[in-house]
Amino acid sequence: MKEQMTNKEIYENYKTIAVFGMSKNTVKAAHSVPVFLMSRGYNIIPINPSVDEIAGKTCYKNIMDIPDEIDILNVFRPSEDCLRIAEEAVVRKKARGDIKLIWLQEGIINEDAKKLAEENGIAFIQDKCMYKEFWNK
Repeated sequence: MKEQMTNKEIYENYKTIAVFGMSKNTVKAAHSVPVFLMSRGYNIIPINPSVDEIAGKTCYKNIMDIPDEIDILNVFRPSEDCLRIAEEAVVRKKARGDIKLIWLQEGIINEDAKKLAEENGIAFIQDKCMYKEFWNK
């Protein structure tokens, strides 16, 4: 596996971010972080099976339903859900050739998901906040 990209390289080169577990609740980080990134020009694609739209964007039920090419899969779900999410991302990468990076938000860690992603050519970051890291580039 190639060495990890820098934050600068990630934020400059990856513009489409699918957000697994994006929330309609505006006080949650799962809402405010993606909305912040949207305000900085990133294409945010919400994934949440319980709603049809978040922050003016069409919400998708799962990763495979998204028609756009995905650069980053940003995850706001419990750590124990992340292996299943990584499995879906690998299926999508094999089918569509996208998803270059899986990013688990701060406090979310799953070593099995990391291993699976990296074995399948997907870079992996965990336990880091995309909002905080945006300022560290």
